[in-house]
Formats: sequence, C-alpha cells, structure tokens
Amino acid sequence: MANLESESSFFPQTSSRLPDDTVFFSIFPDASLSSAALQSLHLQIIDFLSPFTSPYIWQHEPFSLSISLPSSSASCPCTDTPLPHLHGKLKYGDNLEDEWFAVFLLFRISAAFPSTSIRVWDTDGEFLLIEAAFHLPRWLNPETSRNRVFIRGGDLHVIPRSRLPDPSLVTSLRFLLERGGSESRASDPVQTALRNRVSGYPDRAWRSMHRVRVRVPVSVAHVLRHVPFLISLAVEGFYDRDVDSMKHAAKMEKFLSKEEELVVVNVKMSRAMYAQLVQQKFQAPSCYPMPSISDREAYAEAEIGMKIACGMEMMYQERKKEGEDGRGSGWSKYKENLEKSGYFEGLLCGSKEYKRLMENAEEYYQKSSSVSRTREIMSAPVRRIDEILALPYSEDDFKGQEVAVSDSDSWLYDGEDELNSVLQERQKEMEFYNEKKERKQKGKEKEEGGSSSDANVNNFDLGDISKSMEQFIQKVSSYKGAEVPQNRDFKEVNLDVDRFMKDIESMLGSQGGQEEVDDDSDGSEGSSMDMDFDDESEGEDPNDDEKEAFMESYSGAMNEELKNSTLDKSFEHVNQLSSKQNGESSKTTEEKEEDDDDEFTPIDADFNLVKNLLESYSSQQGLPGPASNLLGLMGLQLPKDSNDK
Repeated sequence: MANLESESSFFPQTSSRLPDDTVFFSIFPDASLSSAALQSLHLQIIDFLSPFTSPYIWQHEPFSLSISLPSSSASCPCTDTPLPHLHGKLKYGDNLEDEWFAVFLLFRISAAFPSTSIRVWDTDGEFLLIEAAFHLPRWLNPETSRNRVFIRGGDLHVIPRSRLPDPSLVTSLRFLLERGGSESRASDPVQTALRNRVSGYPDRAWRSMHRVRVRVPVSVAHVLRHVPFLISLAVEGFYDRDVDSMKHAAKMEKFLSKEEELVVVNVKMSRAMYAQLVQQKFQAPSCYPMPSISDREAYAEAEIGMKIACGMEMMYQERKKEGEDGRGSGWSKYKENLEKSGYFEGLLCGSKEYKRLMENAEEYYQKSSSVSRTREIMSAPVRRIDEILALPYSEDDFKGQEVAVSDSDSWLYDGEDELNSVLQERQKEMEFYNEKKERKQKGKEKEEGGSSSDANVNNFDLGDISKSMEQFIQKVSSYKGAEVPQNRDFKEVNLDVDRFMKDIESMLGSQGGQEEVDDDSDGSEGSSMDMDFDDESEGEDPNDDEKEAFMESYSGAMNEELKNSTLDKSFEHVNQLSSKQNGESSKTTEEKEEDDDDEFTPIDADFNLVKNLLESYSSQQGLPGPASNLLGLMGLQLPKDSNDK
C-alpha cells in the first residue's frame, strides 16, 4: 500500500536518534522530477506493488511512500541536500518478516524502475551490509559506509572509496548515474547473500499469514468483515496494554452490549500476531460471556476472540481519548500539504492554471485513494469504526455460514529445526570465511620466504609471559580499575615486602607496638624497627616469642589441613620439576607417601602461571578468548597452537 502524505508525519522525531523496530527507505529518480512527474512515478509504483501487498496484513502499518519536494516546509532527514524523491518508513515491531518483505519490495522496485536509486536503513544503520558481512571489503565499516550503499537495477551498489573518499548524497547519486553502476556493483558473493535472504518472497510473506477460528462479539465481527487489517491494531492494543487501558476492557462499553452474542468467524493475521495473543495469559472481564471450559474447542475459540475484542476496545478508547481522529478528512489534509509544498506556485484561486493544477491533484488523489485509504484508517481508526458500527448488522449475518478450521499452529512449537538450519548456514559462512582468511595468510607467509608461525615458535620466549604478568600485577592502577599497559616499558613499583609485612605484624601486636612503627620521614630504605627485628637488644618486645610460637602452630595446623586435600597436586613444585629433569621420578609408593608427610615443597609460581596460560590459550582453539586477549593487551602474541609441536 502506498500513499501521499506530509513528510513530517513520517519523520516526527526532532533528534537524530531513529525509532527502534522501524525501517526507512528513499527512492531517488535519476532526473530532477517536477511535482507532476513525481506523482506519476508514485502511481506507477503503487500499481506495481499492489499484487504483492494486497494479500498481506502488516504488523503495525502498511508499506507506504510519500513525496518529498525541495520547497516542502518539512525536510526529510534521509538527505543531506533536499532532493525531489519518494520516501517512507515501516514499523515492523516484533515481526521481522515485515522488514525483509519491505526489502524485497524495494529490490523489485529498483529492477522494475532502473532509473532510480534506493536507500534503506534502520536503527542498526546499513543492515544490508550486516547480512553480507563475511564478503565485504576490509575498508567498509559503519564509519565509512555513509552515502555509499544503494539498491539499483535489482543489485546492491557500494560507492568505492578510491573514487569518492568522502561522498555526499548528491555526489554518490551523480556517480551512479554517470558510471551506470558498473564500478559500484557489489561483488557476486554479496549479491548472493542478499538474494538468499529475500528468496521465497512474496510467497514466504503470504505463508506467514495465519487463519484462526474465533468467537467474538457481533460488533467486532462486523468491523473486521469491513476492515480486516484492523486486526493488527486490535492485537497491538492487547499486547501493549497498561493499567489505564485495561480499565476500558473491564467495561467493554463499545464492543459488547448486554444482548450481544458471540459469533464464530475466521480471522486472518500474521504469525507474530497470533503468537502475541496465544502466549499471554489474560483473564476475561466479568462482563464478558465465556462458554463452559468443559467444551474445550468452543472455549479455546472464545479465549482468542476475547483477547481480540478486549484489544479492539482498548485501542478504540485510547485513540478516542487522544483525539487522533480530529485532523480533518484525507482530502483536506492532502490539499493542505499541497499548499504548504508550493504546488500551486502562488497562483490565484480560481485562475485557469490554478484549476488545471487542482484537477490534476484531484485525479491523482482519486487514483491513489484506494491504497491511501488503508494508511488513513490505520492512523485514524476511530472515525472508520464509528462509520461501520453505524451500519445495520445482527447475529443473523454470521449464522449459517461455513467457517473454515484454524490453520495448524505447530510452527509455534516446532521451530527448533528451522532455527538449527539457520545456525548451520551461519556456521558454514563463518567456516568458509576463516578458511579463506587462513589460505590468504599462508600464501602471504610463503611469499615472505618461510612460515612465520614456525619462526614465532622458535623465537618466542616463554619467560616474557611471567615477566609481563609480574609487571602487570605490580603496576598501580587508578580509580578506573586495572590499567593494562599499552607497552611493556614502564616503571616498576618500589615495594619493600619484608618491611610491609613487619609493619603489619607490629600493628597487630601489643599496644606498645604503635610507638615502634613510626615511618621514616626521609624515605630511606628500612627503619629502626627493621634493625631491631634481627638484633637481640635490650629493647626487644617480650611478646615476640609468643607471636612466633603462634605463627608456627598456625602454620602447622594449616599445612596438616591442606595435606588432606588435593590442592597441592594442582600446582607444580620445585622439587617435582627438578626430579623430572634429573630422571628421579621412579620412586616407590612408600617413598612417595613419606614425601607427602613432609612439609610442602615450594611452588614454582612462574612455571605454573605460564603453564595455565598456555593451557587456556590452547583451549580457545584459535578463537578469541581471555588468555589471548590479556596477553595481547600486554604486547605478547603467542604463536598458533600446533598439534605436532
């Protein structure tokens, strides 16, 4: 569906932030068309799209286009310089099918109208590039893609950086026109990735429609018979309900009278809408007539119908309260927009030229009204609902009619296979990309005269790992947290560990210890406490023997406790390493048990650190991970893991 509207209605945001779940698009003709020529192009596109869009019910709003002229009072934010063009937006919400169906339509428009260039984007930016991310040139990223990506002639085009380093919209469109798109057409893998994504449309979009038998009040059935696409607003009203809107559902003043009965009808909606209705629990209002729960089929039909009726009631009352329908009829709004855009060129009302332009405008409005009517009803449904309910209707209109059974909703519960299929396709793309990258790297290594990975293995010093980690641990960090050095040439922290521990012990000692812990004001190494610690002088603290006995007892108890655990076996000890190096590992079981009873042997901290880091790096299997990231930030790059080394 497409229609002519004010630009401001499509882009009401004053900030640069785009609304979520909305896709935007613009169609630029090669020539600078007049208002009449743009109207003609608009009508041709409407006629072209009608067979694709007529059987489809959109999630929130229909696919539509609007004319933007340079003289318009409101400019379209999709352009750096105002240009005559068509533009539109589509809110797809939870139904991603709507967005890709719109992309399919844009590709078809570009193929049917080759003298046009089309832009399409959403909150993520150039999302078409995301779909073909594994096949893009290295220089193309979100920062360099501005004003470069277009759909033209049924293909995706990317303006090359070598030709236009920093293009504006005007220069890019001129480049496409003058070069005919031959230099900007994206590579075949990119085209294939996008064609695969939109393959199956429009049949795929039509298959996503779901038909279900429901029991609804006669008034709801009467409205949906005349305007079937209002089901999207009813589902939206139900799904986005809040405390205030639920007060309207409790009363059901508009769509449920005391004498009103429930009738069985068939309602068509998207699968996303059906899922939004089924997956939410909702208690029927006390005034709503529900059949007995013992009749499972009738109750299930009435439960879905109740949610539709309550959604219709909440939507109607909220729109009426906001006064969204008090903006005049479609023709008056259309005429007002023409006057604001300078369509009548300052002509006097009633003049011959003015009448001619007015006749052209009326003819255009009549031709486009059949499709613009949908958009108008969706934006202002209250008036249309009142008009429908003013017509005579009764329960007899729906009795005696054969209602088809509901479509199977197995897709709602059996989507695992489809999801796995999509994931497998993505996995294959990633594997192909990695293989291609690896082949390129190997070719580069051969050109350089040898395998750089072998050279890295032979020249890499494992001692650098422990040194870098030690420097990282000793480095003082700011209030922002741990600071990973940008280079490995930084000052080491000067910390006297012995003095620090003695100061702590003194602080935990007797009360008189505070007088002995005075720090040196000159900053020299050591202190009077350090000298007295090893010297048996007259000033020795009488509590030293008690503290030493306590520490020995505490250490012994802790060692005995740890001997019963497997903690010591998780580390490599100095004696173990020396034994392995000297070939003394052939001890008897009794000798090993005697060794276990001895005091713990020292742990080789550097060896354990390097060993654990290498094991972590190997478990990454060439993918990014904590070990490679941490070592990379420290300036260390490990060679590739090899099974034969």
